Amino acid sequence: MVDIFDEVAEDLRNERALALARRYGALIIALCVLVLLGVAGQQVWAWYQGKQDAKAASAYIALTGPIDAAGPLTPAQTQADAQSLTGFAAGAPEGYKTLSLLRAAGLYADAGSLKQAEALWNSVANDGSADPLLRDLANLLWAQHAIGQAPDADVLARLQPLTADGSAYHGLAREAQALVYMREGQNGLAKSLLDQIAADADSPEGVRNRAEGLLAKLNG
Repeated sequence: MVDIFDEVAEDLRNERALALARRYGALIIALCVLVLLGVAGQQVWAWYQGKQDAKAASAYIALTGPIDAAGPLTPAQTQADAQSLTGFAAGAPEGYKTLSLLRAAGLYADAGSLKQAEALWNSVANDGSADPLLRDLANLLWAQHAIGQAPDADVLARLQPLTADGSAYHGLAREAQALVYMREGQNGLAKSLLDQIAADADSPEGVRNRAEGLLAKLNG
């Protein structure tokens, strides 16, 4: 009797399985196809992105290589190169876009076109999709060039987040802060920052050397 019940139960399970297969089989197959297409799509997208990045890298090197090899440039040539980099950035992948804008800003600053340089630094600093390190660098470069041009309070506010110990640019940011305080005649605050920099093994050697030189000047 038990065997009969077992057989009946097994038949019922088989019938339910067949009914489910008939009812949802097409959906299951469709889901499997979608999963496979998703994986294939990711692979194709990764291949495409890699190809675009390689293309952007070649184009970036083609633009910047001659600039690096040319030596001192005339203001007109510097402006032209900055415009070329800005134009390239408009259609470049995010990383190369940011690098191109920073390089163009530097060229504009070298040519004395600070308004154009500041606009590009601000553009990078406010770009939420840009690498945070490059956004911080844009803020630092803006602040360094804005000393004596923009209100001191604005410069100090832009520098403040960069002075934290965890910041990659804390030594340079503190140096810029100290220069602002020296401009304002707040030599005590400047000395405090310069002492920190001179004793900070994580700050670049050049920054530490400049801090020691400024301390010697302040101390008479």
